[in-house]
Amino acid sequence: MLKQRVITALVLLAVIIGVLALGGTTAWGVLMLPVMALAIHEWTRLLGRQASPALPISLAVAIAYGAWRSDATPAPEWLVPVLGIGVLAWIFVAFRSVFRVRPSCSSPWLAAFSMLLLWVSLFELRNLGAGVLISAMAIVWLADIGAYFSGRAFGRRKLAPRVSPGKTWEGVAGGALLCIGTALVVARAGAGAAEGSLPLFSTVVAQHLGLIGMAVVLTLLVLLSVMGDLYESLLKRHAGVKDSGTCLPGHGGMFDRIDALVPTMPLCLLIWLLMVH
Repeated sequence: MLKQRVITALVLLAVIIGVLALGGTTAWGVLMLPVMALAIHEWTRLLGRQASPALPISLAVAIAYGAWRSDATPAPEWLVPVLGIGVLAWIFVAFRSVFRVRPSCSSPWLAAFSMLLLWVSLFELRNLGAGVLISAMAIVWLADIGAYFSGRAFGRRKLAPRVSPGKTWEGVAGGALLCIGTALVVARAGAGAAEGSLPLFSTVVAQHLGLIGMAVVLTLLVLLSVMGDLYESLLKRHAGVKDSGTCLPGHGGMFDRIDALVPTMPLCLLIWLLMVH
């Protein structure tokens, strides 16, 4: 199992790095299309549904949006309210579901809209620069790493024992501290960097909101990443399965790998657009 996990992770990493290094925003968007499709399919199955028109319609919308936005112009202004509504809707459904310990929405359209919003966010973040995209996604990765090690070392108080018994409040705090600490180091190092250097999400947030504002934003993103994981865990527990799918050997399904990105990447893009525009 460990060998499978490592091989799958290395292959995925190589593909992502290759597309980011050699391709532009359009290539990245094309790569993310099957990711979105698989995740919608898995999410729909966890809800007990079979085929739904939500999947092909969301794919068609993503392709149309990518073709329209291929000229790398600034993001449209109407994207701000769409992102805001989408993030708030997801927060309402996810929090309500986790606290009630059962899904509060079984519509495949929720899965399609959430994944479409994630795809648009990843597309636009790449449009802003590879550094912005990677540094935004790194928030989720660091939160997961920090939560794992701090939870194992200090975990005592369960976060949501009826949904995911392994998660603790100490783990959440450790994830947030690792994110904030890393961002502070990067921001301090970037303060003396030459103008025109690669922009990073946390450093731009610090420039606009200050270090305290950056810490608040990162803490909020960490909390949402944890909630994304908890929400998917709830869906799997309700469906009686361990993984959302089997497309990634050793890792489970695609939804298993991107559940924490679903709420965090749209919020990252929303924060960026509100700051910069």
